[in-house]
Parts: sequence; structure tokens; C-alpha cells
Amino acid sequence: MTNRTGRGAWPAAAACVCCAAAYLSLVRPRLLRWGATDDEVRGPYPGVDLIPDSTRSATMAVTIDAPPSRVWPWLVQMGTDRAGWYSWDRLDNFGRRSADSLHPEWQDIALGQHLAAMPDGSEWWEVAALEPERFLGLRMSLDLRGRPFDPAGTRPRFYTDSLWGFDLRSLPHGRTRLVVSGYWALRPKWLQPILSLAILEPSHWVMQTRQFSNLKRLAGVPDRA
Repeated sequence: MTNRTGRGAWPAAAACVCCAAAYLSLVRPRLLRWGATDDEVRGPYPGVDLIPDSTRSATMAVTIDAPPSRVWPWLVQMGTDRAGWYSWDRLDNFGRRSADSLHPEWQDIALGQHLAAMPDGSEWWEVAALEPERFLGLRMSLDLRGRPFDPAGTRPRFYTDSLWGFDLRSLPHGRTRLVVSGYWALRPKWLQPILSLAILEPSHWVMQTRQFSNLKRLAGVPDRA
């Protein structure tokens, strides 16, 4: 009985190894650069100085059939307490439906402003970089208990500090190239690649591709902008 169980474990282990190898070599590289060109992946990206001792996050991109002036208003009204995130609302917006129209009361945005990430406002994305119709950088700084901290002050021993960036590049014929990337620092440092591989990368791909799809639909219709 023990021998049969032992013999059966080897094929299962081999299958797991093969699946892991296939994911790392074939699937993961695509997730990390979904829709992006070589230049967009390897070239400079805004916000590099905002997150000390950080690494570049995945770079994903999409072309939207609307100029930056029509895409930008959808971005600046994001927030759990505002228009949502235009992604899978049950997963990232606590079941609240993201807006499908522009709201004038949510169009004013400023550096340092907090865009709620939780319904009670206990976590947020801070507007860390702002260049109208060109770049929006959102920063979240939390200790590993999920408590926000001021990145300008003393950092906790264990923390996560990240920038989620939206780079709008004007294309011919009134189109926009939206390149989403950013930077991430996590302490303890050894934990970062584990969390990135197991959680952050696949979940970010799921949410970001959905947001891209909705932004293309919303911003691409002139009477909605």
C-alpha cells in the first residue's frame, strides 16, 4: 500500500513541475507585458523616484479609439467612493457598480488627494503624480497589517509601498496609447517575489485587462465623454 502511494506521487510531482515550468516560461512573460511593445516595457516610465528601493511592476498597454482628452476624465474620477475602478466590481469595488458616465463633481483632482480603496476610507490611493491628460500616478503605502503610513516619515519595519501609473500617449487619428505600469517596494524583501508570483501578477492581470476593456468602451463613445 505504501509503495503504491509512493509510486503514484512521482507522476503527480512531475506534472506539477511541468505545469510550473510552463507557467513561468510561457504564461507569466505574457502576463507581465500584456499588450505592451518592447519599447514600452524596456523604456523609462514616470514615477521612478517616487518609491525608494523599488522594482518596476508589470507593464500593460492598450490602444483606445479616443484622444487623451476623452480618456483622462474617466481616470480622474476613479475611487471606491467615486466612480469605482471600471474592473470586476465584485472583486475590487465591494460589489458597487462602477460609473458608466462622467460626473462633474468628481473631475477635480489634486496632488495628495486620497481616492478611497475601502468603503470606510481606511485604505486609499494617494494622488502622487499628476500631469493632466498625460500621467496619473496613484500611491498606496501600508504596513503589513494593512494600516496606512506616511511615506515621508519613518517607515514601518514591514511594509508595502507601490505606485500604480497611467501614462497617456497621444497617437495619430485621435487615439490614445494607455500604458499602465508602476513601482513596488516590500519589506521583508525576500517576501516580494513570492507574493508577486503567487498573488499580485495574476490578480493584476485579471483586473487590469478588465479595466482596459471597459475604458475602451466608455471613452471610445463620443456622447459619453
